[in-house]
Amino acid sequence: MKPLPAIYLASQSPRRQQLLTQIGVSFELLLPSDPNEAEALENVLPGEDPETYVRRVTRLKLQAALARLKERQGPSRPVLCADTTVALRGEIMGKPRHAKHALAMLTQLSGRTHQVLTAVALGEGRRVQLRVQVSQVTFAPLRTEDLKAYVKSGEPMGKAGAYGIQGMAASFVKSIQGSHSGIMGLPLYETHQLLSHWVKE
Repeated sequence: MKPLPAIYLASQSPRRQQLLTQIGVSFELLLPSDPNEAEALENVLPGEDPETYVRRVTRLKLQAALARLKERQGPSRPVLCADTTVALRGEIMGKPRHAKHALAMLTQLSGRTHQVLTAVALGEGRRVQLRVQVSQVTFAPLRTEDLKAYVKSGEPMGKAGAYGIQGMAASFVKSIQGSHSGIMGLPLYETHQLLSHWVKE
């Protein structure tokens, strides 16, 4: 097995950092000076379907990161970006704006199957590769009191679909078809394939 390349990770997510470490990838963070920069790229365009959205946002994040690297004159190495979105019946469910919004989103997900789409992109210079992983997640029917307690914990804020499967919301999940790491924010199989392919070329 060939060693995977050292990369830049253009993500503030501690989960993505943890997942890369889990598969032995050496990385250096490449973060924007303004922490709100990535958020500004995540606006949904009218009529945009979930996969088109997650691909577009991930490409925008990668372009911004590559420009940042060029500006900072860092050593050349691949840059990895990712974006995750949650969709219910084709409707994109972004990050909750406030606690009431989070509760409304979780109520919609209760007792239903939704999709979690994560795009991961690797780029260096003009070379770019991108993959999308889609998982099906089914929530058990949930009591309003339990959802209110979860929202009160603060965990839903800043998370697509208003939940994090690596936290307390794991107890809401009745079944998964797909990638657990993809639902967390970085599909490890696809990421490993991208990095391995990068080395071969």
